[in-house]
Amino acid sequence: MKLFRLEGKVQNYAWGGYQYIPKLLGIPPSDIPSAEYWMGAHVSAPSTIATANGPVPLNQLIGEDPAEMVGPQVWRQFKELPYLLKILDVKDMLSIQVHPTKEEAEKGFARENEAGIPLGAPNRNYKDDNHKPEIMVALSEFWLLHGFLPEEKLKEVLISIPEFTSLVSIFNSEGYYGLYKSVMEMPQGLVNIILRPLTDRMIRAYKGNNLLKSEPGFWAARAVLNDPSSNDKLDRGIFSIYFFNIMHVHPGQAVFQDAGIPHAYLEGQNVELMANSDNVLRGGLTPKHVDVPELLKHTRFEAVHPHVLAGDSIANGMEKIYPTPAPDFVVSKITLQPGQVYEYTAKAAEIMIVMNGSATIKGSDTIALHKGQSVLAAYGETYQLTTDHSVEIFKATVPNI
Repeated sequence: MKLFRLEGKVQNYAWGGYQYIPKLLGIPPSDIPSAEYWMGAHVSAPSTIATANGPVPLNQLIGEDPAEMVGPQVWRQFKELPYLLKILDVKDMLSIQVHPTKEEAEKGFARENEAGIPLGAPNRNYKDDNHKPEIMVALSEFWLLHGFLPEEKLKEVLISIPEFTSLVSIFNSEGYYGLYKSVMEMPQGLVNIILRPLTDRMIRAYKGNNLLKSEPGFWAARAVLNDPSSNDKLDRGIFSIYFFNIMHVHPGQAVFQDAGIPHAYLEGQNVELMANSDNVLRGGLTPKHVDVPELLKHTRFEAVHPHVLAGDSIANGMEKIYPTPAPDFVVSKITLQPGQVYEYTAKAAEIMIVMNGSATIKGSDTIALHKGQSVLAAYGETYQLTTDHSVEIFKATVPNI
């Protein structure tokens, strides 16, 4: 058997919504937010696989015969299932964050282990020794922050906002690094002095419906209004809302986030595929641990010109693939109508989730799938996907195998 039904794990982070993921999975909503649905073998929340002997955690199933499950080449290269597939429902903005390179993650993980910092400690930066490049494909209208504005645009922001005039000379003389370092190391009292009049002005405009989501003031106001501690302590991450690109992507469009690119999701639902890691260095808009020296060490201080991926059509138009430079993963969207047959032999372990409609997958087993259900096709499995109505499926696997 190399074809299995898969059950993922819901993650209940505070920024998540209450309806989208429960509705997708066909489970009752609750008063606890459902932020992410994880499908993979990450040790902190492995998916469950239905086998003839009962449910088994995916990481355990892989451990029993790793090369035959993930593929011999994948196992030699990564020693694990190298990706983690997620569905995200972003109701409130996430923390500004940067992910380390593979080399730096290995160093940081070893360093914190040697220092005796528990894996679950709030001041822990590195939960594992892996990098975390990631791609998101929008399922709705989606908003995010992505990298520093190009130089001329950032200068225009600094000059046009009265509260930022003291920062113009820093950017002119010290560039992106000096500017970001100055606001991240700024005493909290000065952060409040600079940001309070700006955010008060933006909140008035926000409440009067006079701001667009494409304007940083919209998100700055929302950040303050959603932060219970903002009366005493304004979050310095608000500077980044003004310093970074604000991206608006439409359903089916994708954005790749590589190591060192500062970013934050603001609103919407997406499919996210990443390397199998939980390493996050935070830069604000969060009550969680912010390690400024470590953040500065790993951030890429350069202009970013946002690139939206439209995807490449393959398999006679039945599949759209979103290639990235990451060797760990590739995501694609399969769309079928009645009479169409998608046939494939898995060159590495594949995880698929039905986002809309229903389908039947036939291989070493036959499994009926409806909205919100997932399967794992192990290495070497030849399968066929068909539908009686229509179906939209997202698939995660490993590229270039």
